[in-house]
This record gives sequence, C-alpha cells and structure tokens, in this order.
Amino acid sequence: MRKVLIAAGALLLALAGTTVLAQGAEAGQTGLRAADPSVLRVGGTYISVQSTGGGIAVRQAGSTDALASATARVVWTDSRGRGEVWAPEIVTDGGRFYIYFTAGAGSAHRMFVISSAVADRGYGGETQLALPDDKWAIDGTMFSFNGQRWFVWSGWAADTDVEQNLYIARMGSPTTPTGARYVISQPREGWERVVGNPFINESPEAIKDPTGQLHVVYSTNGSWSDQYCLADLRLRAGGDPTYVWDWYKSNGCLFGSNRATMMAGWDPTLTVNGPGHHTFVLLNGDIATSPPAGPRFPLMFHAVPKGTPYSWSNRYWYTGTFCWWGNTTYRRANVPGSDTDTGFSLKFFE
Repeated sequence: MRKVLIAAGALLLALAGTTVLAQGAEAGQTGLRAADPSVLRVGGTYISVQSTGGGIAVRQAGSTDALASATARVVWTDSRGRGEVWAPEIVTDGGRFYIYFTAGAGSAHRMFVISSAVADRGYGGETQLALPDDKWAIDGTMFSFNGQRWFVWSGWAADTDVEQNLYIARMGSPTTPTGARYVISQPREGWERVVGNPFINESPEAIKDPTGQLHVVYSTNGSWSDQYCLADLRLRAGGDPTYVWDWYKSNGCLFGSNRATMMAGWDPTLTVNGPGHHTFVLLNGDIATSPPAGPRFPLMFHAVPKGTPYSWSNRYWYTGTFCWWGNTTYRRANVPGSDTDTGFSLKFFE
C-alpha cells in the first residue's frame, strides 16, 4: 500500500507540473534526541526552537536535516522559577519573532511569550498570555486567517485534569488575546481514547489547504504511548472558527503506527512508533504560504524508532513530508445538521 501511495503522490506531482522541494526527500531520524519540534523557514534559513530544561534554544541551518548539528543558542532562561518549560513555538508577525511556550508545574501550567527582531538573540523577559478563563494551557501557537489573528492551544475545561481539549481565541495583537475561548475539539472518538488518563487533544498546528479552508492538525492518544498519532480538524468552507460544529474531524489517525486507529486509506508507519507533535515547515511560518495540491512539502515531528522501547527519553526529531489529499469525506455522528464534509485531507510520509 505504501508503494501505491507514493505512486499516487508522484502522479499528482506530474499533473501539477511542479517540482518537489529538495526537502521533500524521504524522512530521516535527526541527531536531536528531543521532543516537540517547531520549525519555520525565512528565506533559505531554517529556524527551530526547543526547550532546554529551564530555558529555550534556537538553531539555524540551511536545511531541516542540518538543524541537529547547528549551534543551539539559548535565548531565554527561567530566571523567575516559572517551572517546567514545554513545547516552545516560533512564529513571525510584523517582522518580529515570537516564541510561545508553556511554563509551570501541575495545574499551574500557563502560556507565555517572548519576542525579538532577530531569531536567535535579543529576546526580553516573558509575558504571560491572559488567555480567557485562565485555565491550564499548553502547546499554544498563533496564526492569521481571514485577516484575524488567532491563538489555538490545548487546555482543561476547569481546574482538574479530566481531558485535554483544543481551544481557540482571537488575538488583538501577538501578545494580547481578546474575547472568549471556544472549544473546537474534544477527545471523544473511540480512536482518540485508546490511551487515556487523561484523554488528550494537543499540539495543534494550523495550515490552509489549496481551497483556502483552515485545518488544525493535532496529536491525540497519550504521548507516553506508541498510540500517539496525528489527526485533522477541517473548518467547513465559510465556517466560523469559534463554532465547534463547523469543524469536521478526520475519521481516525492520519499519521500513526497502529493500523487499528488509522483512517481508512491511510497506512501506519514503517520505521517509527508514535509519531506526533509535528511542525509544518512553512515560509515565515505563515499559513498563507501553505503548499498547493500536488507537491510534497517538509515537516518535522517527534517519534521513537521502531525496535526501541517507547518512552519520552527515546524520542527524536524526524524530517518527513506531507501533501494534500483531495475529495476526502470526514463523517461524524450525533451532530446538528449534516454529519459529513468533503474536502482536502493530508497524507504524511516518513
């Protein structure tokens, strides 16, 4: 089946008459034994950000493969005892770099942001994002869609760890949320609940498909398990990002290592277990630069090599590719109105 998918992808490329970027080669395990990659491209430079215990480091290189050997420059350290520092995300807005990250302990995890005019230096002190309802929050990132800045993150509905949902809120500026938070996904499908305590939707990443529809690709099932995988939320054409029923969810994992949880027509991985917490490597990190239908484009994700015990300490950053896959119907039960929506989905390649 993998050969069939690759052949189909090649046919799409031929029809599109485009050339795959050099980064569209087969995936590879990098030398970075780490989790939660965040990477964007500025001109010909690839910029990554990662947590380093009590700080945040930035790397720059000429390719995603070269990031592992690039110098890691620490751009922020936790001088105020904020606690555990998780999953920094780097974005650009108005010519500045913004790094969003989680810090805290237990139920105190909250989102923070630092910014600079230069990718690998000059960041000031952290500012806590005043997210609506002030609840536990991780894995946040900002993007622009239809002329509005948005912030999407994983969080709790209340003050206890029952489940991790995906929330969205408007941003008045890169550092200022406005209005209410709105839930857009909860881990309620059977294939999202293979591993629980808690059940999770986390690590959301926005991207715009060739028709202009918004997608939020996220990780589900426990990150401590090889059931960890990527799934997709697709906003219906003309839909309201704050209205949960305008979001349609893939009918299974789109990138995972267990066939039983994969969406029909999508195959499990061959060389890694539990792929998740990915990053689309876009120009300036801007979803307006999302790829057209046809070519495969770079992404990075973390996973554990097959044959290796699955644990957080055994996660590596991997390079991979993805492409858009058209005419895909997502079906949901027990929703108002139509329970189907057809449009672009995504294929991921190791």
